[in-house]
Amino acid sequence: MASTSMYSEDHFVLLLPGEAEQILSATELTAQLKAWVVQYADALPQDVARQQGVDAQAEALREGSCELELEPGRNAQWYAIRLEK
Repeated sequence: MASTSMYSEDHFVLLLPGEAEQILSATELTAQLKAWVVQYADALPQDVARQQGVDAQAEALREGSCELELEPGRNAQWYAIRLEK
């Protein structure tokens, strides 16, 4: 029987300048990060850019970063949050 942690990183808050914060599931955040990996490939941190493929790059961003510069002076930020059951 698999146990689930009450405090797993299944949800994230996404902050974008000038927009209300969004609560996203890990799947939703990964989908957004995949879109940004494609759109902002030149802005990816070097360790993320070295990953092979969009899926791996998005996963590396989700797991190892909490910010991506979308444009000069405009950063997206995301943080794992704990939702109580």
